[in-house]
Amino acid sequence: MLAFPHVMTAMATPMTADRALDLNGAQALAAHLVEHGNGGVVVAGTTGESPTLSHDETLLLFRAVVEAVGDRATVIAGCGKNDTAATVQLVRDASAVGVDGIMLVAPYYNKPSQRGLSAHFTEAAGATDLPVLLYNIPGRTACEIAPVTLLRLAETVPNIVGVKDAVDDFAKTAWLAGRAPAGFGIWSGTDELLLPLLAAGGAGVVSVAAHLVGDDFAAMVEVFPQDPEKARQIAFRIQPLCAALFAEPSPAPLKAALDMLGLPAGPVRPPLVRIEDATRVLLRDALANAGVALPDVGAAAEARR
Repeated sequence: MLAFPHVMTAMATPMTADRALDLNGAQALAAHLVEHGNGGVVVAGTTGESPTLSHDETLLLFRAVVEAVGDRATVIAGCGKNDTAATVQLVRDASAVGVDGIMLVAPYYNKPSQRGLSAHFTEAAGATDLPVLLYNIPGRTACEIAPVTLLRLAETVPNIVGVKDAVDDFAKTAWLAGRAPAGFGIWSGTDELLLPLLAAGGAGVVSVAAHLVGDDFAAMVEVFPQDPEKARQIAFRIQPLCAALFAEPSPAPLKAALDMLGLPAGPVRPPLVRIEDATRVLLRDALANAGVALPDVGAAAEARR
């Protein structure tokens, strides 16, 4: 049995206009996600702008989301840093808050060896009894966790129970899926590649677009084993939206889309910046084509008069 749900969202971190944490907004956004196809949320991951969150802010965010949805969804705390000691401390503090699991991204910038990665993850996972999801995204970290390293960790560290895979190499995915111990899962970290990952033995997705089309992702994962053609049709419909959300550095397009839908978002923190007007047009078209109902701007303006 898998430790984590098949569909989870890497949750954005709502901010106020002055870029302070919007904890009420975070609770409302988490509730919205759980009501729309998500069995869990990953808090303070890349999409949650973790590099710009302080340690104290991160813990406040964990507490707020646990309070809002912890009784009806899995809450996973993004705790990965490029400093092992800082990672261990955040894992310990997050575990005390009441989250259900921990996510650890590969250390970025340092570019450790595979032995260094193994030591880092083993020490960090040893700081908690909670299940741990690793995050393999070399496009951001400049450091790939090799399949053989993932397998060794899955076999030797009892609470490392899965990986969020954004390597996008399905030969590697299938190699790992075919050898991993029972209960170890592989979740797609690239929305557009969920279906081929499922075909290669994956378990589900940790999504960005599921903020907006979470019910569609849940339907894709549910129907794929019996009706892959139906799953493909859902994927074809939402693919342009998945792509549009990365037309500029994430999560700036996502926050713009959430704002269009009246969901908590707010600005991104520097060094990210708000999206260009052309990207905003692209997003609106992609949302409409994916079947996401946009608020009636005219009616909303009339109501404010």
